[in-house]
Amino acid sequence: MEELKLNYYFKEMDNFTFKEIFEGCTYPWEALAKINEFLKEKIVDKDVKINKAEVGEFVSITGNYFIDEGTKIHANVVIQGPVMIGKNVEIQSGALVRPGSIIGDNCVVGHASEVKHSIMQNKSKVASLAFCGDTILGKSTRIGSGIILANRRFDQKNITVKLNGEKYDVGTDFFGAVIGDSTRLGANSTTVPGTFIGPYTWILPTVQVRGFVPAERRVFPLAEYKITDNPKVELK
Repeated sequence: MEELKLNYYFKEMDNFTFKEIFEGCTYPWEALAKINEFLKEKIVDKDVKINKAEVGEFVSITGNYFIDEGTKIHANVVIQGPVMIGKNVEIQSGALVRPGSIIGDNCVVGHASEVKHSIMQNKSKVASLAFCGDTILGKSTRIGSGIILANRRFDQKNITVKLNGEKYDVGTDFFGAVIGDSTRLGANSTTVPGTFIGPYTWILPTVQVRGFVPAERRVFPLAEYKITDNPKVELK
């Protein structure tokens, strides 16, 4: 199952600011499973609370954290450690960064978006009003406005991914998506828990994606709608 291996999705891991999280990993879910221990070793056990960012009004930063220079945290942001955030990151107003988030250099977390227990590699961006949970984003990946990367099944069973007719258990009941380098998801699209999308793929707006989508593809919605006459009603 080569298409499920870490190096199928991410070709520039060596340049990732916090690349140690990927050491010894063959599959992406192994890196997600290491996050808590990685942060414990790096900042929790050492009680690290380092913030070199420019911070706006009414910002709450709690727990343990490392936030590097050049980063801008806008007003009304909430950051719940443990988290590690690289250089020149922009965290826009009203965003929520939850425990277990590892964000590389030159990233963006958009207005009122939520990032939880995820790895955002360098130059990846999450636009406004989006949710990114238990997910890995590749370098320069773009997540559009209003996107939900769902991370849990209704029945709370372990997440599986289907590839070539076979199902693979990723070993956890919290798992969002693996999205390769330079992939783009258009506004208001969604991913089902356990979605794997290869690098350089474009998911156009409003598409619901599930399972495995190969590299270098373009995915279009098949939307249908009906138009009928409408009475003239004066609205209050």
